[in-house]
Amino acid sequence: MEKNYKENKGISRRQFMGKAAAITAFMIVPRYVLGGKGYVAPSDMINLGFIGTGRQSGGLRNNFLKTGEAQIVAACDVYQSKLNDFTQKVNQFYAEKAGQESYESCKLYGDFREVLARPDIDAVVIATPDHWHAVHAVRAAEAGKDIYCEKPLSLTIKEGRAMVAATRKHKRVFQTGNMQRSWPEFRQAAELVRNGYIGDIQTVKVNVGGPPLPYTLGAEPVPAGVNWDLWLGPNEFKPFHNYLAPDPTATFWARWRDYKGFGGGGMTDWGAHMFDIGQWALDMDNSGPVAIIPPDGKEYKYLTYKYANGITMTHENFGKNNAIRFVGTKGQIDVQRGKLETTPSTLQTQVIGSNEKHVYLSENHYKNWLSAIRTREKPICDVEVGHRTATVCTLGNIAYELKRPLTWNPKKEKFKGDKEANAMRSRNMRPEWAIKV
Repeated sequence: MEKNYKENKGISRRQFMGKAAAITAFMIVPRYVLGGKGYVAPSDMINLGFIGTGRQSGGLRNNFLKTGEAQIVAACDVYQSKLNDFTQKVNQFYAEKAGQESYESCKLYGDFREVLARPDIDAVVIATPDHWHAVHAVRAAEAGKDIYCEKPLSLTIKEGRAMVAATRKHKRVFQTGNMQRSWPEFRQAAELVRNGYIGDIQTVKVNVGGPPLPYTLGAEPVPAGVNWDLWLGPNEFKPFHNYLAPDPTATFWARWRDYKGFGGGGMTDWGAHMFDIGQWALDMDNSGPVAIIPPDGKEYKYLTYKYANGITMTHENFGKNNAIRFVGTKGQIDVQRGKLETTPSTLQTQVIGSNEKHVYLSENHYKNWLSAIRTREKPICDVEVGHRTATVCTLGNIAYELKRPLTWNPKKEKFKGDKEANAMRSRNMRPEWAIKV
């Protein structure tokens, strides 16, 4: 197996800087292209580089283009056809704005380090598989770039903490892609809970998919234009399979999320959205549960998280997909994307008074990050928030795998008296990509 596994030697920083220096008179979208209401002067535009141009990147690309506050000037991917398609769409957008047949805004690269080496790039958008997030984010922070990173924030707990540490050390502005925090139905649910509109919270129920599966995929030929070694990056060798990196014409989402070592299953996929709202509403953005108990067929029918304040949160199917249910002494709240149901029903439109508790207000996740870059304030889903949410999801997966109750110290981020569980807070990484955790 090792014979077919070639170590990627990479490109030296000197080579990178040489390439960066060679980029001269890079074209900035002129005033007449932007124009109109909400116009942002070229000097105030934020230059973005995309790391990862797969299916998820399309929505991110469109949302950032719509803001009119940032210009996408670079993109990189290990899958050439996906990179070409992404870049073509960006350049087409600017060409249509300029009323021209072509317009070169976005340069393409096969290695993310080339993007980080460009001094004209202010920030990066990371839309790669989870096993890459920490390496990309830490190196971006070290390169002085602000960061937008897709959820779940990290593959392991220690990598998440390393992302927080790098962000703080290098004074970066970091937004996690938990965009539901910028949606009104979730904000209303959080503020109803925090202000006691359904009484004292007894339990929170989260219905999302389960933990990841053991890796069992076979080998398939690596398609032309795919740098499989670099796709694997920090991970040990696994043969190519289209479930991990599907062709751009595929009708399904990449399934690396389903397999241990690449993702955390539904627990970290949709769970990173839904457990996040639970954490938010319970005002636990800087903390987490103190115990995690897997189902035992007796007292605990479902995976159960216990918080120090006595509230429990369970992972269970209560009849609504990808949803959260808050159960209080005076009522109930069910929230999904685009749907808020309350008991009593009047709470759906309850106006939260100016003298009541309010959560961070953001009505556009992408503009919120761009604004934070300019003000150097924290965005709505700062790296610490994203880390704490990802931790909750990963704690559940560890409990599912070990099949025993775990005691967690959210301040020290360690399990009490469980060496095996503590070892699962991190993973082995290939030396070339290892980061300090």
